[in-house]
Amino acid sequence: MIVKITALDIIDIGLVAVIMFQLYRLIKGTSAFSIFIAVFFIYLFWLIVKALNMQLVSSMLGQVIGVGVIALIIVFQQEVRRFLLVMGNRYLTNSKFSITRLFFPVKDDPGGPIIAEEIVRAAESMASKKIGCLMVIGRQSRLDMFTEGGELLKARISAELLETIFFKNTPLHDGAVLIDNDIILAARCPLPVTDQYTLPPRFGMRHRAAIGMSENSDALVVVVSEETGHISVADGGEIRENLTPNELRNILLMEKIW
Repeated sequence: MIVKITALDIIDIGLVAVIMFQLYRLIKGTSAFSIFIAVFFIYLFWLIVKALNMQLVSSMLGQVIGVGVIALIIVFQQEVRRFLLVMGNRYLTNSKFSITRLFFPVKDDPGGPIIAEEIVRAAESMASKKIGCLMVIGRQSRLDMFTEGGELLKARISAELLETIFFKNTPLHDGAVLIDNDIILAARCPLPVTDQYTLPPRFGMRHRAAIGMSENSDALVVVVSEETGHISVADGGEIRENLTPNELRNILLMEKIW
């Protein structure tokens, strides 16, 4: 028996591989990964008993798997949300040839580099003094939903104001600052914490909150460690550590958030 492989078969296999790889990237290091492995082996076992024509076991597992799609959506709701955010951010908003830019072209804001410079100056100053900070920089998604529990400011961005907010003796230093468009939207905001359990022990609540925020939104999150003074950036559930001010500046300018 000769099996014919067409171009559509290759495309089909390639698409499935891409989807599975993206799914693996999103759930690796989380408790959902163990659940996914368990579900995979149950499905594999069902295919085996079905191939062996074991009617009773096959019908029982078939009922479980049939209802299991809804259960999986409930169990993996955070991962599904994260997957859609990552895909939307990567292929719809940030790309030079993105769909939104194609139909709704955005003019470059000449104030963008100035705002980025203020953020870099604040991060560099706080890093040198080992003042911990957490700055959430919004992209396409609005940050209004994360202001609950914080203090609305709606103030012009400046390095001096950011450093004053995070100074240890100020009432607003605990929590995150939300930067939306060209303003400081709010301060002292609580953020969702990541559920990744494979993170290094050196990561404290600031870094875990930064990763969690980047998982639950398309925002870019800048962290300054109070212990080491290192600058880090969380994006899409991943974090880049020990950045120099120039590296942070390049990241902000390349993203073209403003």
